[in-house]
Amino acid sequence: MTTSRMLTMLGALATMSFVALATLPVSTQSTSVPALVITAYNGGAPINFVTPRTPWGDPDLQGVWSSDDTNGIPRERPQELGTRLYQTDEEFAARAKQVKDGIQRAESAVGSFRGDFARRPFRQTSIIVDPPDGRMPALTPFAETRRAPRDRGTFGNGPFNTTEDFTLYDRCITRGIVGSVLRVPYGNGNRIVQAPGMVAISYEMIHDTRVMYTDGRPHIGQAIRQYLGDSRARWVGDELVVETTNLTDKTSIGGNGNGLRHSDKMKITERFKRVANDIIQYQFTIDDPVTYAKPFTMSMPLTPLDGGVLLPYECHEGNYAVLQTLGAERAEDRALAADLAKGIRRERRPIQNNVQGGGGRGAGAAGRGAGAGRDPEDAN
Repeated sequence: MTTSRMLTMLGALATMSFVALATLPVSTQSTSVPALVITAYNGGAPINFVTPRTPWGDPDLQGVWSSDDTNGIPRERPQELGTRLYQTDEEFAARAKQVKDGIQRAESAVGSFRGDFARRPFRQTSIIVDPPDGRMPALTPFAETRRAPRDRGTFGNGPFNTTEDFTLYDRCITRGIVGSVLRVPYGNGNRIVQAPGMVAISYEMIHDTRVMYTDGRPHIGQAIRQYLGDSRARWVGDELVVETTNLTDKTSIGGNGNGLRHSDKMKITERFKRVANDIIQYQFTIDDPVTYAKPFTMSMPLTPLDGGVLLPYECHEGNYAVLQTLGAERAEDRALAADLAKGIRRERRPIQNNVQGGGGRGAGAAGRGAGAGRDPEDAN
């Protein structure tokens, strides 16, 4: 971003201090969550917006969007905020200052790694909007039995004996649907393109693309399972509603697709609606009775990606991080045995060895590039 563009943006933020956009979720299982509306901070007066159309008449969602502006909005709401979905004026002023300071820091940053950052503030107190308290529902007893070191991959301490001990993110295969959109330090672009009867979305990191058919075709057979499931969509007014089934049980709904894995019975219902030229409200409901005590919903604004182009993500299946981590683990096996032969008993060195985002044992470095900036929430 150029300095002049940054100054223009900061001026716009100041001008919008009373009329900045806020978004409300589309709709969820709970009647306490309002329907999607756009409000102004100057008293709730609605901002009129006419959704643009494609040449064949569908609502136009096309563009390159990002979840970067959700930086600072926690996934779960702090308990002391109860059911309050939006910040007070005082809280919002602090968030606006945080965003302004973040822009200045990022534009002045020096170094090989520069993470993405928010450029406008939003009033949401949490990404989870239903249940009304903004908290994740309880896990089922069966889900608790599925906890395993693999859920953390190279954020954890192993053991690393086979490729199955890594996450699909570690292996550069996929981050899943949810993990591909939730904000992380970089790679948050989402490109949407449309054609008659279909909408496609490409994710910047791990280079996945989904095709969501709107032509009324049925789901594929239940025996077929796919990392990104099988998506069927329909237009409800100006809103795109997408139902995805046929998922595997190999990914999670955490950042980057890490964390406790969901079941293959999970259904995701997504809602996309363009509510301003520069905002798509994106909302999804997770329904997985095998894993969670009840469904829950997350909602967030997607705003234009700075630069408007998805950057290449140079990561591929069978990457050296997996090979080297496995090699380092076997080297540690030998070192433990050698020490024990000398009468030395010690704890196994952890794979991270107190280095966030990369292994700390030379050849055992696990991660991509320097690994800087990986979000702790990625390991949830």
